[in-house]
Amino acid sequence: MRGTTLKAWLRRRAQDPRGNLRLLISGAALFFVGMGSILLAQHRLPPGLKAELVALAGLILLGLGSILALLGYLSLSLLRIWHLLDDNDEQRHPPPRH
Repeated sequence: MRGTTLKAWLRRRAQDPRGNLRLLISGAALFFVGMGSILLAQHRLPPGLKAELVALAGLILLGLGSILALLGYLSLSLLRIWHLLDDNDEQRHPPPRH
């Protein structure tokens, strides 16, 4: 059952290129905001607790942005190819409803 739900989720992700592109762009934006926060803490703030907290927040944003951008990129590329090569007859020809 768990494998079928994962496959259904992957299939839905592969069929939503706009959502995947939105995910990629928002992940990249979070990444660059995090990188900017780290650079701000490094070069513009005086050493201290405040600079370290800003750098930590930037590091968290950078990590989350990386994960989101990676998910969006893989969904745009690999999942689309997988969707095209998937030979599941149920997806191409759904059973008739009565």
